[in-house]
Amino acid sequence: MKKIVLTFALTALAAAAFAQGKDLKVAIDPTYEPFTFKTADGKPTGFDVDIANALCEQIKRKCVFVEQVWDSMIPGLQAKKYDAIISSMSITEDRLKVVDFTNKYYNTPSKIVVKNDIKFTDLASLKGKKIGVLKGSTQEKYANGELKKVGVVVTPYEAQDQVYLDIKSGRLDGTVADIVEVTGGFLSKPEGKDYKSVGEELYIPKYFGGGAGVAIRKGDKALKDELNTAIAAIRANGTYKTLNDKYFKFDVYGAK
Repeated sequence: MKKIVLTFALTALAAAAFAQGKDLKVAIDPTYEPFTFKTADGKPTGFDVDIANALCEQIKRKCVFVEQVWDSMIPGLQAKKYDAIISSMSITEDRLKVVDFTNKYYNTPSKIVVKNDIKFTDLASLKGKKIGVLKGSTQEKYANGELKKVGVVVTPYEAQDQVYLDIKSGRLDGTVADIVEVTGGFLSKPEGKDYKSVGEELYIPKYFGGGAGVAIRKGDKALKDELNTAIAAIRANGTYKTLNDKYFKFDVYGAK
């Protein structure tokens, strides 16, 4: 009888471990509308969240979302606080030194956004202006590499919505942000009516990489292969297009 009880207990433990293993902990920064943000009742939503859930469905795991400040995303992944980052993280050479990435699941350009009354001709025409950027982002890297040298004052923020609050209060003259995010999160709203995007679309690989992918820990080949297969599957079976069309009027996957 003891043997039967012990066997049952071990089986139950194994089943519990298996069920627990089906959770995929996914880090998100819910301040990046329409990619990752919260509903009125506090639930995470957006294109990234829907993509994450679609990928989890493909690999037969349940997504459990973990909110994380952007600048701490990669350290949290390395510390095993979660299994993956699905939060519009661009695949860049610098990041590839410390984490692995899946193939891209979308690629959109960034742009500079400033007040309507600023006469923009080139980057030098922004000398003395105050630009807010998301700390640890590709946009911060671009701003530090290209805007600072022409006299722009670049200030990093922990979250993109904090940038918009300081633009609204008059502390900033603008931002550099993903064009889709800044349109949905700021320009299309009442507080963005006096602002415009200027200059060319920013795809510069050394700053912006090659699109957004799922970040995972170095060497986690099994998960990387699973997720790459899942990305290809949702692209092929129509799920990706359904999610794309829910948020965008164009193909967010991008040609580049």
